[in-house]
Amino acid sequence: MNATSTTPSIHARLMRDDADYWRMRRLLIDTVPITPIAFNWDMRRLDGKRFYNEDLDANRLLRRPVQLWESDQGQLAGYVLAEGAGDAHIQVHPDYRYLEGEMIAWAEEALATTNTESGRRELELVINEYDALRQQLLAERGFVKMSYGGMCRHLRLGYQPLPAPVAADGYTLRATDPDDLADCRRIADLLNAAFGRAFHNAAEYQIFARFAPCFRRDLDLVAVAPDGSFAAYIGIPYDEVNRRGIFEPVCTHPAHQRKGLARALMLEGFHRLRAIGAIDATVDTGDAVPANAFYTAMGFTEAYKSMAWRKEW
Repeated sequence: MNATSTTPSIHARLMRDDADYWRMRRLLIDTVPITPIAFNWDMRRLDGKRFYNEDLDANRLLRRPVQLWESDQGQLAGYVLAEGAGDAHIQVHPDYRYLEGEMIAWAEEALATTNTESGRRELELVINEYDALRQQLLAERGFVKMSYGGMCRHLRLGYQPLPAPVAADGYTLRATDPDDLADCRRIADLLNAAFGRAFHNAAEYQIFARFAPCFRRDLDLVAVAPDGSFAAYIGIPYDEVNRRGIFEPVCTHPAHQRKGLARALMLEGFHRLRAIGAIDATVDTGDAVPANAFYTAMGFTEAYKSMAWRKEW
C-alpha cells in the first residue's frame, strides 16, 4: 500500500495465535471511548469466541480465517472475522476507516459461502443504521439491505434511583459458583431450555468462567427455583477499563417465565455494577419486539439499530 508522510504503511496478514487475540481484544477496549455505541464488538463477544469452549486449547477464533491489518511498527488498525458460515464482522480503529473497502473485499474472497441450491456465492454483514460510510461502501459493492437485524441498548447508570430487587415467592437470587460442576450443569441446562438448544454443556461454561478475562463471579447471577434448579440467569461480563457492564446472556426457563425473575436479576446486577464503580451498561437484544419492550421498561434509554446487508453473486 502506498503511504504518505502522515499515513502509516499498512499490511494485512492472517491471525496466528493467542498473542494476536490479546491485541485484537485491546483494540476493542481502546476504541470504546472514541466510537459510537456498538461500533465495534464489546470485548465479551471476542472472549466468548476464544474461551466459550469445552476444550481450552481449541481456539474457535481460528476455525475460519481472521485477517489483521497492522502497521509496519505492529500497531493493529483493524481486523475482519466471522461468527458463522457466510458472515463477516469488521472491527476497526476509527483512524483507519479508509481501510474498510479493502476489508470488505477480503471478506468477499475469504468468508463468502456457496449456496448449495443456487450455486451462488453469499456474504452477509450486520451494519449499524448510523454508519453511513459502511452502508455506502456495501451498496457500491452490490450488497442489499435486508429487513432484519438487531439492536444494542445502552444505559448510563448515573444517580438514578434503583429499586431493590425482589424475587418471586420461593425463589432466591445468588451469584453462580463456577468451581461447582453442578452449578455449571444447571447453567447449561437453563441455556438449552431458554434458547431451544441442545449443545450447551457444563465444561464450556466452566472454562469461560475460569479463563475469560471479562468474567466476574459477583456479576454472574441466577434465580434459584424452590426445587434447586436454575430458573433464570444473567451474565454481566465487565469491561474494567471502560467501567461498562455487558448483559449477556439474559434468559429465563420457559417453566418459570412471567414471575419477574429477569427483572429482579437485572436490578441486582445494576446495584452490583454501581457498587464497583461502573458507569454504564449495554445489552444486545436482536430485533424481537418483546425483548426490546422489556429492556425499555428496565430503563435502557438508548437504542442503536443495525440491519443485515447481503450480497449474492
